[in-house]
Amino acid sequence: MKNLRIIITGGTLDKVHNLRTEALDFQADGSSHIPEMLHLGRCYFPKIEVLFLKDSLGLIEADREELVQAVLAAPENNIVVTHGTGTLGETARYLAQHVTEKSVVLTGAMRPYSLHASDADFNLGGAIIAAQMVEPGVWGVMNGRVFPANKLNKNIDYGRFDIPPSQ
Repeated sequence: MKNLRIIITGGTLDKVHNLRTEALDFQADGSSHIPEMLHLGRCYFPKIEVLFLKDSLGLIEADREELVQAVLAAPENNIVVTHGTGTLGETARYLAQHVTEKSVVLTGAMRPYSLHASDADFNLGGAIIAAQMVEPGVWGVMNGRVFPANKLNKNIDYGRFDIPPSQ
């Protein structure tokens, strides 16, 4: 049994439909859907840390550095990071330059958990399992697959993560 920490950074997974603006936003109270998802899955052991709630397309290097510091400061060696899919690969590769002794798995969702037919809980469950099984390093879990950081790429044409045929 391995201890595990989930570090929340935002992304589509945690967005909700804002009735006023007709856009997808984060919950006004700054809360995350992750505790509810874990409760429904009867998964009570991960520690949860909300680092920030941001759309990944708006992340800057300072945000990624803050994430690196949170991962390094975590007492657990097995970490799941929830993150937007737009720059999931970019952040994974940034983390891989700085974190080598822990097993870090990034995941997200193409559709918010708060909306029907989301992939959020599937991806989160996969990431929790993977973080306990993979070798130290940085990985991504999306669409039922585990990707090393250097091959974590969003295929926007198909709406999924793939390894390009040439790799």
